[in-house]
Amino acid sequence: MDKKPVNKQDAGKVLLEEISGAAQEQQGKTRIGRILLIPVLAVFTGLVIGGIFIVVTTESVYAAFGQSFGAGLSEALRTVWNSYVALFTGSLGSPTRIITALQSGDPLEVRRAFNPILESLVASTPYIFAGLSVALGFRAGVFNIGAEGQIFIGAATATFVGYAVKGLPAIIHIPLALLAGAAGGAIWGLIPGWLKAKTGGHEVINTIMMNYIAFRLSDWLLTGPMKRPESFNPVSPTILDSAKLPRFFDDPIRFHMGFFIALAIAWVVYWFLFKTTWGFELRTVGSNPFAGRYAGMNVARNTILAMTLAGALAGLAGANEVLGVNHNLAMAFSSGYGFDSIALALLGNSHPLGVVLASLLFGTLRNGATPMQVSLGIPNDIISVLQAVILMFIAAPAIIRTIYRLKQPAQEQPGIHLSMK
Repeated sequence: MDKKPVNKQDAGKVLLEEISGAAQEQQGKTRIGRILLIPVLAVFTGLVIGGIFIVVTTESVYAAFGQSFGAGLSEALRTVWNSYVALFTGSLGSPTRIITALQSGDPLEVRRAFNPILESLVASTPYIFAGLSVALGFRAGVFNIGAEGQIFIGAATATFVGYAVKGLPAIIHIPLALLAGAAGGAIWGLIPGWLKAKTGGHEVINTIMMNYIAFRLSDWLLTGPMKRPESFNPVSPTILDSAKLPRFFDDPIRFHMGFFIALAIAWVVYWFLFKTTWGFELRTVGSNPFAGRYAGMNVARNTILAMTLAGALAGLAGANEVLGVNHNLAMAFSSGYGFDSIALALLGNSHPLGVVLASLLFGTLRNGATPMQVSLGIPNDIISVLQAVILMFIAAPAIIRTIYRLKQPAQEQPGIHLSMK
């Protein structure tokens, strides 16, 4: 057969395409590694500093140093090791117990062995919703500091639908209650979004004020219209069984459908932000509102949309806690999920996948704090210190680069990148 002559220009073009493709692939891997490096080092450094706080707050360490320096150092290392073992065993389970339970084949023992992991997932679920709320706002260039208040309002509206709407099957009642929670949070996010877009009022101040209104409003509801009639305590009626999110195991294991709903919502947020025109406009306006306005984008509309969607996501966090865990609403039911979500959004680089991973980390730390305090007497406030230190390093990556002698990327500027693409 006759062979066709090889065109040198075509061959050169193919070679350049192969080289450029390989270079782009390598560049993508390098960029992913660079993005993940700072959060990983921040978590590691936070654990080190947390260990220092554990040492300086433990009396046995001081007593050992009174004997000798070697004894004190040994006691300090032993205390830190035992503390973190108790922390992660209490939140992830004991490997030995898990293996023994699996070998025994007893379903009850298997459930008990895996319960710490499942409980960590339960604690991570509201973090995922709330973290997505703040992350979406960051992507759109707005600071949703009102997630905590939106959680309260979402919980209140979901609770009301959960106990007041009767006669519905679960397949209708559960989505209706979830939508009610999302709607309540959306309204609470819409107000500061509208004020920013129409009057220029700063969303940080407005959302903080909306938080206090939400706290006092929920207190009034629980001592008045939504108070359980037969109770002297400020607590709402228990929601109907048809509104409760299904649990996969018998009590006391609380793992429920809400975790998988949170993962699905994270995928929807990713799809919305990176695969739709509206998401592109939100990210563009968040990155540079002047360029967005010049391109014909409605900055005011996108601001209102971003705050409304952020509020809806936070409202789902409150609805999840009511429908899946507590089954009623009580005063101060949220222990700071909305405020912790700011750290989650920063730690996850305002990306839905990063937020999910950061939420799993914070949920694990939160769940392991109590076993650590019970078994060793280490204050669970150490976990709050640990989270704060991690947030500090994420917010100031230059500190991590200085500690570990990392080079500053040429295209990256110091500071927090809330709208990184």
